[in-house]
Amino acid sequence: MADNGFKLKSFDTIFASTDPNGKQKGEPIYHLHPDKLFPYKNHPFKPYQGQRFDDMVESIRANGVLVPIIARPIDEFTYEILSGHNRVEASKAAGLETIPAIVKEELSDEEALLIVTETNLIQRSFSDLSHSERALTLSMHYDAIKKQGKRTDMIFEIETMLNASNINEHETCTQIGNKLKSIEKVGNEYGLSKNSIARYLRINKLLPDFKEMLDDGELAFIPAVTISFLSEQEQKVVGDVLCDGNYKLDMKKAEALRQLSDNKKLTHETAENVFSGKEVKKPSRPAAIKIKPKVVSKFFRPEQKQSEIEETIVKALELYFSQNQNLSEQ
Repeated sequence: MADNGFKLKSFDTIFASTDPNGKQKGEPIYHLHPDKLFPYKNHPFKPYQGQRFDDMVESIRANGVLVPIIARPIDEFTYEILSGHNRVEASKAAGLETIPAIVKEELSDEEALLIVTETNLIQRSFSDLSHSERALTLSMHYDAIKKQGKRTDMIFEIETMLNASNINEHETCTQIGNKLKSIEKVGNEYGLSKNSIARYLRINKLLPDFKEMLDDGELAFIPAVTISFLSEQEQKVVGDVLCDGNYKLDMKKAEALRQLSDNKKLTHETAENVFSGKEVKKPSRPAAIKIKPKVVSKFFRPEQKQSEIEETIVKALELYFSQNQNLSEQ
């Protein structure tokens, strides 16, 4: 899937007077002790590691924190980090006693969430994120928009596509450029086609093991989207079969599993059959038997309805087999 290195843009409603680094004109900068700063709950971005983190530590040790973090009060003495998680950790490693911060007062949870996602995505290219990070970020962002009651046209279209069985697998991410019609493309906040967003929101419904497989390249993107339509319990069943048999999950198998799920027939046995290449055995049905008219006329009146005749035959057969069963037990 092509990402083209674009970055998601921020909402004017949240950042109307805010520059890309989060600083507002005339807004005071506080110097907070690192121990008073706590990560945002369910932070969707993986922390910097290895050389990237080491470079940030050295830069901060030499130059300090050039761009203030953004935080909101938890109580009188502690703060929740909205933007700058890596700067805080690198500052701790560099031995800084205080960190410059912009403190946002009286934010709703939705507004705080938008700051978390928007500022991180301004600083990072979307293509730098793993598939699971993209899925979680867009899901959190989408939920925040939905709770705010904005962009109802976009929300309706995305929710319709979330449950669609034919999400166009050839749709790719689009470069942010000229103005896009909201009915055709998701707004500039995302820079993605509606199909791409719908697929990522589906990916966020996967169990962690499948997300990890996707991030590690063990599971292709479109089969992962297909598997996301399975219930949580069905995903667990498929995961167990994959683990037990050391199988690979490709598009053909994913479609077969989803079809079983749609028909309420996805079990450990049927999933095993899909992965092993066995055909799912259909229960055999006895051949239809026609009763000759002269036999019917011998026992039933001409005016009797077919339903009455069938009911009488069933009762007669039940009586017949019950008596034979009793005789065999004597």
